Amino acid sequence: MRTPILAVATLALLGCTPVISQRGYLPDPAAEASLKVGTDTKTSIEKTLGDPSTSATFGDDAWYYISSVQRQVAFFDPKTTSRKILALHFDKDGKLTDIKHYSLKDGHVVAFETRTTPAKGRELTFLQQLFSATPGVPIGGVTGSAGGQNPGN
Repeated sequence: MRTPILAVATLALLGCTPVISQRGYLPDPAAEASLKVGTDTKTSIEKTLGDPSTSATFGDDAWYYISSVQRQVAFFDPKTTSRKILALHFDKDGKLTDIKHYSLKDGHVVAFETRTTPAKGRELTFLQQLFSATPGVPIGGVTGSAGGQNPGN
C-alpha cells in the first residue's frame, strides 16, 4: 500500500522541479578586458568576441551581447532570474567608443495594453450560443422568408 503512495508523491515532486534555461552568450571576461576604446574596430571585436546577439535598430553604432537565465516551474510562466548585457558603441568610422554593462535591475517593465476593441453586435457566451442554435440556421435567426421564396412575389 505504501509503494503506490510513495510513487505518486515522488512523481508530484518531480513535476515541480524547476527547469533552468541559459539563453544567449556573453563573451569571456578576459577577451572583453582586452578591448581598447579608440583602438579596436568592429572587425577586430568580431574576431575577439564573435558575432553580437543583436545590433542597434537605427544606424550601425552599437552591438549588444545578451545572456539571460530563466527558471520555470511546471506549467507556470518562466521567470528571468538574471540578465547580462554587454553594449559596445562605435563611432561613424567603426571604432569602439564606449563599453557598458547592464543587468536585470537596469531594465524597465513595459506594460502592454490589454483592452480589446468590442465587436459590433451582441456578444454571446458559449452556452447562449449552444442553447439558441438551431441546426442550419444562423445565430441571428432566419434572414429570409420560409421556403426560399421572395415575399415580394
